[in-house]
Amino acid sequence: MSTLRRRALGESSSTSSSRSSSPANPLEGDQQSEGSVRVPINKIEKINQQLQKAKEHKLHAPKEHRKRRNAWIFGLGGLFGVLVALFFAGNNDVIDLHQTLKNVNLDSLMDVLPVGFVKDAEELQRKERDAVAYDSFAVGLHARSQGVEATHPVIMIPGVISTGLESWSTETDAQQYFRKRLWGSWSMMRALVMDKAGWKRHIMVDKDTGLDPPGVKLRAAQGFDAADFFITGYWIWNKILENLATIGYDPTNAFTAAYDWRLSYGNLEVRDQYFTRLKSYIEMARKIQGKKVCLLSHSMGSQVLYYFFQWVEAEGYGNGGPDWVDEYVDSWINISGCMLGAAKGFPAVLSGEMKDTAQLSPFAVYGLEKFLARHERAELFRAMPGISSMLPIGGNTVWGDSSGAPDDQPGQDYSFGNFMTFRDSAMKDDPESAARYAENITADEMLPYLFAQSEPWYRNLLLSNYSHGVATSRAEIEANQKDPGKWINPLETRLPLAPNLKIYCFYGIGKETERAYFYKRDTDAGTKTNVTIDTGYNVVPANEAPSANTSSPRTSDIGKTHPAEEQEADSDSLGGSSTAHTSTHTAKVDHGVVMGEGDGTVNLLSTGYMCTRGWTDIKRYNPAGVKVTTYEMPHEPDRFSPRGGPNTGDHVDILGRSSLNDLILKVAGGKGEMVEENVESRVREYARRVKIYEDKE
Repeated sequence: MSTLRRRALGESSSTSSSRSSSPANPLEGDQQSEGSVRVPINKIEKINQQLQKAKEHKLHAPKEHRKRRNAWIFGLGGLFGVLVALFFAGNNDVIDLHQTLKNVNLDSLMDVLPVGFVKDAEELQRKERDAVAYDSFAVGLHARSQGVEATHPVIMIPGVISTGLESWSTETDAQQYFRKRLWGSWSMMRALVMDKAGWKRHIMVDKDTGLDPPGVKLRAAQGFDAADFFITGYWIWNKILENLATIGYDPTNAFTAAYDWRLSYGNLEVRDQYFTRLKSYIEMARKIQGKKVCLLSHSMGSQVLYYFFQWVEAEGYGNGGPDWVDEYVDSWINISGCMLGAAKGFPAVLSGEMKDTAQLSPFAVYGLEKFLARHERAELFRAMPGISSMLPIGGNTVWGDSSGAPDDQPGQDYSFGNFMTFRDSAMKDDPESAARYAENITADEMLPYLFAQSEPWYRNLLLSNYSHGVATSRAEIEANQKDPGKWINPLETRLPLAPNLKIYCFYGIGKETERAYFYKRDTDAGTKTNVTIDTGYNVVPANEAPSANTSSPRTSDIGKTHPAEEQEADSDSLGGSSTAHTSTHTAKVDHGVVMGEGDGTVNLLSTGYMCTRGWTDIKRYNPAGVKVTTYEMPHEPDRFSPRGGPNTGDHVDILGRSSLNDLILKVAGGKGEMVEENVESRVREYARRVKIYEDKE
């Protein structure tokens, strides 16, 4: 044991000699230091023998099986070993852990560990490192070797979760949060747990004005720190910043235009003068660098930037005139832009739900409802008017109706156009509910239904800021250029009159994305919402069924409820059961959420329609002939990476995708002509089915 100790601690022989002359019983010599722990050698030797037997057994196990177990065995084994050593500490020959851990020499310790154990640990460490830090700087280094260097000034407009929000209020109740982030940090988590009422008061805007409530002053954090990480360890824009820096970008030629995503777009200018400041940033960058600006936007940031293009031209607003964009902006990189909204925005503001909550286990749902109930979540989302800008745009024309939807699959007998379907027959038969509940709700009926379930302030706020229709003529488009309420909607307005502007649409495909919903009456006495997602209803397409012997419902029964099923669905609570079917139709229903195509957050119709048809084939939406290039990125996640790895197509994680970073560097570096069209999905086919046509001359 003394030899093992010397090798682990790197002690000299003199130290060993000195220690060997010490009393056999430590209690007879100097007293141990406070906090020391004594571990009997006989106990450790017994444990070592058991570990050796386990190691020999492991060597005979299948190699693949061993590798799968290494990750958790390594962590659990280490923790278990320490606990056992502490538990069996006695009064025989001891190891002073307090002193040992302080003086331990890791190089010497590695010499005494089993070779296989060390290799397994090194392999696990390598995989974890690669999963978290894949391709750091590598894309930029490669681009630099190909002659790509910083050319156009870059301004980044982040998405909805990307920007941190910090408190600047000095009121007595808010002083504890001064300059602390109440969105986008661990301070947010702590405030939400320890002071939920105070956190809600800060995070929700005033329901009458849409601005700060009395005594609250929450503002968007600024600089690269505002959007590089959401919380420690969860990167957002950081990988793009790494690669931009590698080809020569720094704070003198790259900026982040962070904004308070809770506010309606009009109020961004009223309270923060956001669009005035953005215009100044662009003009300053153009003047100092001598080059037109490259704008990067992600998710909701693409809607914000599109609104800015309308604002900056308009007389009485940006006053830039029709030539401003062409003079100052070289290119717009639109990353995963939700140009026509996202289906998941609707259940969020209706009932405080979405796929992420619907798929929780009953136990997790119980905990979530006790802490932050559905009606509280719905109230939060409604009191963040910026989020409502992402409600689906285009109505039945884009999203379909009960007779069909543009993205319905061949042979699909339940249309995505049934945006919201009720399976609760009692709801339909209740006379008091007849005026409020319909069997199926399409996109056109979505907003009236939402307004019937919400407060008047929310209706007024939504109607005064956003529009969701379709303009069918050039005259209508030009009239809308003067109406700020239309400016988020690319189907009611046009692109800037900038023939030299270049637009690049980069987005992910191939990841299941929520497209429609099954709902039922909310009978939970603890909540104030009228309806809730029918999480007990599941339909598995035949090609995904676990067994060929699983029975399938009749085609005519898809979306309908039988009495027995109804009873099961209504018992979907803690410990309840659920209804599950296998169907020959291709629409998958996962806990009441109908799954379609997209990037996991935004539907393919939203990311792709304007880029592949609206701005390319319908002249009233792009009268100047702005060049639009679309590059789709299939979702091919790395199973070892929690964020999907370098080939992910996920809505947020795509910001770390290697090919996306490479494309961004090419455009910013003045080599955008190297970016070629790449459309792998069926989005063009879906776009042709959308009933929006060119003007009749």
